[in-house]
Amino acid sequence: MQNESLFDVVQIGYGPVSQVLALMLARQGHRVAVVERWREPYVLPRAVCIDHEGARILHAIGVGEGLARVSRPAPRYQWFNADWEELLSIDWSAGSISGGPEVNFVHQPSLEAEIRTEVRRQPSVELNLGWDMVGFTDHGDHVEVQLREYEGSGTRTLRARYLVGADGANSLVRETLGIGRSDRGFQADWLVVDMKLNPGVTLDIPACGQYCKPERPTTIVPGGVQDGRICRRWEFMRLPHETREDLEGEANVWKLLEPWVTRDQAEMVRHAIYTFRSLIADTWRRGRVMIAGDAAHVMPPFMGQGMCAGIRDAWNLSWKLDAVLRGRADDTLLDTYTAERKPHVTAVIDASVYLGRIICIADHAEAAARDQAFKSGTAEPLPPFPHLTAGLLARNADETTRPMVGLLSPHGTVRLRTHEGRWDEVVGQGFTVVVRDADPAKLLRPDQLRALETIGGHAVCLTNGRGGERVVDVDGRFGDFLKAHGAAGMIVRPDFYVFGGVAASDDLPDLVDNLLAELAASGVHVSAVAQAA
Repeated sequence: MQNESLFDVVQIGYGPVSQVLALMLARQGHRVAVVERWREPYVLPRAVCIDHEGARILHAIGVGEGLARVSRPAPRYQWFNADWEELLSIDWSAGSISGGPEVNFVHQPSLEAEIRTEVRRQPSVELNLGWDMVGFTDHGDHVEVQLREYEGSGTRTLRARYLVGADGANSLVRETLGIGRSDRGFQADWLVVDMKLNPGVTLDIPACGQYCKPERPTTIVPGGVQDGRICRRWEFMRLPHETREDLEGEANVWKLLEPWVTRDQAEMVRHAIYTFRSLIADTWRRGRVMIAGDAAHVMPPFMGQGMCAGIRDAWNLSWKLDAVLRGRADDTLLDTYTAERKPHVTAVIDASVYLGRIICIADHAEAAARDQAFKSGTAEPLPPFPHLTAGLLARNADETTRPMVGLLSPHGTVRLRTHEGRWDEVVGQGFTVVVRDADPAKLLRPDQLRALETIGGHAVCLTNGRGGERVVDVDGRFGDFLKAHGAAGMIVRPDFYVFGGVAASDDLPDLVDNLLAELAASGVHVSAVAQAA
């Protein structure tokens, strides 16, 4: 239906996932209405980590400079037993495939302020702050959303082509849809304490680690930067014999902090008890309604992936919604949202649960067995970080996937003519055919080039030599990536994941045909000539 009062998307909730989704959709030219109960933003920190992929996404939507102001690169993440022997080490300080550190520690309220500033600059975003969603109806061609003023008696109705619930772990959108959740088997209560160090204070504590002492499993991590002051976070597990009330008093909190930090060294920002869970929604879409972020999944914090996973949800959903809203695809494309994101985030949750089970041991005999397993090298290794395994990916005739499929593509500095900068700034986004030292206009058929243009894609030649109309791989990241996988070319999706690769440039037309066929099967409108070729 066409109507001036019809929004493209209504979003419920205005936490970081909803903020980035609103910014993504607005930058793509879509009308967005956001509904949030609270008029003022939540000022206390929750998430403290953003990984390289999340940072890359924030750069792509114009929040890179803001992120730099409120974050710091992560040090090595170490796990110690009660005797301070190292059990596990994750090198978060290493360079990532995205060009920056593997992880940054961030002050979440400050980061959200940066994102909200960018959202307010978008004239196509309407913020309904101080309003509650009380219900919605999916009419088949649009969704009608009923609102009630939170501190008043006003009512309001919004209409949109799609509704996205980014309204947290207790999501009313998810509950209204009747979507169940699966439990991945973890639950524990932890006291979370955020501190802001006084100017000039340096603490003699692990830079970033888990103290796996059965008497009191403890987390000590950075907390980003707030107003130029360094923030730190401690987390203390509730022991089996304790009640929640035993931990909640401020005097007891300072007693727990005593070995690490004193009152004259830092200001306590907040303390609260959280129940860490591992839950994932059975489906993330019903008709014209979708869920994202904590509404779709919650996980223990030991991988630092809660907010990162939500940002991935928004990134995956935004380019698909854009294609549907522009008429480039039927909304069957949105079925790939659950198919792609759910297996990925399930693997992340399972890795977080694995780490949680290492630290959350309060029994001395169990802790001794754990320590011995790590020291002897017989402990179960941490699984590798997941990549895409389902959805819109290159497949062979027997349905097996091709090389490089689902990997996150590299990101680095490139130059096109006189413009040098990040790949997404210089080359742009969308489906991108990349081939080394060959002209894609000569490799691909005219119908394939037209079809790429139809879906907003493009083809580029990557070179280490002189530029001209070729993209120069300034820091060699793309060339190194292709070489490491024995590839002459690849197709990169709008969300930076590799659709598929080819060993020889002559195989590129076949890969493009594969892309167009997969897109057509997913509801994307590609040229009839290309589909028939």
